[in-house]
Amino acid sequence: MKDLKELREQIDKIDKEIVSLYQERMEIAAEVAEYKIETGKKVFDKEREESKLASLTALADTPFNRHGIQELFEQIMSMSRKRQYQLMTAHGIFEKPDFTMVDNLDYKTAKIVYQGIEGAYTQLALKEYFGENVDSYHVENWRDAMEAIRNGDADYAVLPIENSSAGIVSENYDLMVEYDNCIVGEQIIRVNHALLGLPEAELSDITDVYAHPQALMQSSRYLEEHREWEKHSFKNNAMAAQKVKQDGKIYKAAIASRLNAEIYGLKVLEEGIQDNKENATRFIIVTRKHIFTKDAKKISVCFEIPHESGSLYHMLSHFIYNGINMNRIESRPVQGKNWEYRFFVDFDGNLNDAAVQNALRGLQEETISLKILGNY
Repeated sequence: MKDLKELREQIDKIDKEIVSLYQERMEIAAEVAEYKIETGKKVFDKEREESKLASLTALADTPFNRHGIQELFEQIMSMSRKRQYQLMTAHGIFEKPDFTMVDNLDYKTAKIVYQGIEGAYTQLALKEYFGENVDSYHVENWRDAMEAIRNGDADYAVLPIENSSAGIVSENYDLMVEYDNCIVGEQIIRVNHALLGLPEAELSDITDVYAHPQALMQSSRYLEEHREWEKHSFKNNAMAAQKVKQDGKIYKAAIASRLNAEIYGLKVLEEGIQDNKENATRFIIVTRKHIFTKDAKKISVCFEIPHESGSLYHMLSHFIYNGINMNRIESRPVQGKNWEYRFFVDFDGNLNDAAVQNALRGLQEETISLKILGNY
């Protein structure tokens, strides 16, 4: 039996040879990039890579080694492509996204639309982002808000996209894919739910509670203490508060912000009833113009990938290789394609950054479809 030290020395020698061969291979990859730059040929050649992998794995003498060689050369080929993307970007060969850089957003004379009625958390986000004295109006649902900016009836829309407790607002993720609108900002609002009733009501009078499904979910522990109450889902919390006021029934209550008590003349029966006292909702600011500010530092994209083993890993490797910090990834089913998903990714960067351009080039070539949702 060989000594462990001797075995390690042999591995070290082989590893040095692998490093030398890898660097030699990457130098040739650079020459391949030069050829593709001259000829306009695409970097990613799926058929060529699949054929190459098949011939290489056929050289292995065991199933374990075949699998290992497959994985090894998938990585080597991936690195080769990324190097080629870098060189093409360095040569200025990059199809820039259809976005225009601006110094800042001009919303002094803008019209802003939000879903719900007066007192909705979305209105609070609107005022926090745009200020108190802005021209705003509300619509019945989120699709109406997206239609309003697409049709030019409004300049900006405010939409909830994620809650720290209840998760994503899936419908708005889907709407961002469906509409060619663009995210230009975000606003985070701390959620502080209160139980609101008529001025003459007491907690013991309540039998029915109205709120948005997420508010009911976010207050589940409190509601569990009152299992006898009937829960009713509503389009949003402000509309639930309005209903309690209009119905005038002492046994009805709404889960909404304290602001709604002031607006609709209701009484705060209990405050801070949400499970997570640090609960917050992230809202996005959307417009029909494809613009981004020069100091924008976050990018949102979505993409579809081949329904194959390792596909997502290879797509995410473009962020890793280019040193880009990824903040969030979500998935949504692709309509009409069972068990296939569209991925939504938020990451740090600006569309003018070379590293971002490299990553986007790789995603553009290797995904089924890629959409930049905004840089903000």
